[in-house]
Amino acid sequence: MKISGFTMAKNVSKLYYPIKESVESILPIVDEFVIALGDSDADDNTRALIESIGSDKIRIIDTVWDLDKYPDGTENGHQTDIAKEACTGDWLFYVQADEVIHEQYLDEVVAKCKQYKDDHRVEGFLFKYRHFWGDYDHYQIAHGWYPREIRIVRNHPDIHSWESAQSFRRIPNFDYVNYRQQKGTFKLHVIELDAYVYHYGWVRPPGYMQRKRKALDTIHKGAKAADELFSEEEDEFDYGLLGRAEVFTGTHPKVMEQWIAQFNWKDKLREDGPFPTNRPLYKHEKLKYRIVTFLEQKVLGGRMIGGFKNYIKLKS
Repeated sequence: MKISGFTMAKNVSKLYYPIKESVESILPIVDEFVIALGDSDADDNTRALIESIGSDKIRIIDTVWDLDKYPDGTENGHQTDIAKEACTGDWLFYVQADEVIHEQYLDEVVAKCKQYKDDHRVEGFLFKYRHFWGDYDHYQIAHGWYPREIRIVRNHPDIHSWESAQSFRRIPNFDYVNYRQQKGTFKLHVIELDAYVYHYGWVRPPGYMQRKRKALDTIHKGAKAADELFSEEEDEFDYGLLGRAEVFTGTHPKVMEQWIAQFNWKDKLREDGPFPTNRPLYKHEKLKYRIVTFLEQKVLGGRMIGGFKNYIKLKS
């Protein structure tokens, strides 16, 4: 059995993505790791970070992004597919540049990949998520934050990245352009693993967080719209009241130790107080979402109310 790791990236080091740690977190269990590296800016050093890992498992594919051909975030899906289709493993393990896998879950991943290698009913594996927020001691479980997602897929030509690369679907006869198509796409049949993805996409110094949000809006809405949206924004992102998020009491992946040691923006975070009045409330701050979250977590045992699931779970 062979497992391939893969991801895509562009300008991720200048936007404070822990891509080196992301790659290193699954490198021990993969036979190769393929990275589609976009045409990054001159002041970005993503390539140097990846090369500093010093592993002959890693293969970089240089790409050029085309936001006109792939608008509305679909270039993310296109770039993910470029990396995916260069993989040669039986199973393909996708980690985004802000996602890290704790070493305590690696044995579980390998065991399940071996167990279901020849069971072709299983098209992928589902991970649970820890969405860290503001710092490394808080995370979000509010309604609207996806609690699970597919991160390992079978190496099959009909399986493609879908929408803005958050997930995967089976898309026969795909045109490699319309990554947001609904018709003719099929949810994957997956096994849920007893494993978490540690998602650090919302843990950055506030200035970096604001620049990352603008970069994502550029990919999804175009440069002009992003410039207009952020023309009157503050220079730094406001994380709101961390005291309303969940407190994390576990351990972070070992590969994150040096990265976490750089944390130096505690003085810009707030635990309690009134909600900010100088900006619109985030979804998880709004009363109706707080009520739904309470019902999900305290009454329904974590079961989502009307949440979208881009997968069909099989019994393990």
